[in-house]
Amino acid sequence: MPGFQVHITVSTAAGIAYAAWGWTQYDLPFGTCALSGGLCSIAGIMPDLDSDSGVPSRETIGFAAAVIPMLVFSRLQVHGLSIEQMVLFGAPMYLLIRFGLGTVFKSANVHRGMFHSIPAAVIAGLIGYLVCDSGVHLVHNYKAIAVGLGYLIHLVLDEIWSVDLSRGTPHLKKSSGTALKFVGDNATSTLMTYCILSLLLMFVANEESQPPTPTAFARRHIDNTLQPTRGPERTAVAPNKSSSQGWQGPKTTSRRTRMDDPWQ
Repeated sequence: MPGFQVHITVSTAAGIAYAAWGWTQYDLPFGTCALSGGLCSIAGIMPDLDSDSGVPSRETIGFAAAVIPMLVFSRLQVHGLSIEQMVLFGAPMYLLIRFGLGTVFKSANVHRGMFHSIPAAVIAGLIGYLVCDSGVHLVHNYKAIAVGLGYLIHLVLDEIWSVDLSRGTPHLKKSSGTALKFVGDNATSTLMTYCILSLLLMFVANEESQPPTPTAFARRHIDNTLQPTRGPERTAVAPNKSSSQGWQGPKTTSRRTRMDDPWQ
């Protein structure tokens, strides 16, 4: 099984490549690409929240407790909360994630349970979608994919390390198939996983159907859906008395002023 260093190194390298891809191919802002690369890097150790060793769980919970409240600030700003109110909202959230979720994860999961599964990777991406609100669908999806990608890289590495090559001929270890799976050994945890997945899918579907939120962050990005298009220039056409076009004929236009064109 790959260790913590292997997981964080590979997911960080993938995050750098993902950030470079978004910067060069989609011309996204550097800050957005850097944040997405960081999310991919940290998501690469998220499946080990159920690990028996304390390093992956402690590091992941600590990072999530610090970053998630900051990512939620853009949503709170849309609802009109002041800086003081957002700080009052973020402090309890930090304590809940830092001390509450860690205890729940350790008591309710076993290593290589449903945390190591494809539905869990989808859940991680959906949570990233709901938390990382930027007001622009492209940036929104870009960050969510970064979380799901980092999570999936961890599962793929676990499956690669389940192939034993020490005896000269490759053979599968007992851990083979325990990472990239859809159903776990515990029926209750499997059912809970799919219930959470279904609930998050409904939230995301409702979010996707909403128009982009015109936040200050969103207005810094180029999104044609938010920019009004300028109509064609209107020109005055002299009336043609000999025309027989009826109601379709051109009408006489008066002298235009600056009040006629709101774009001037």
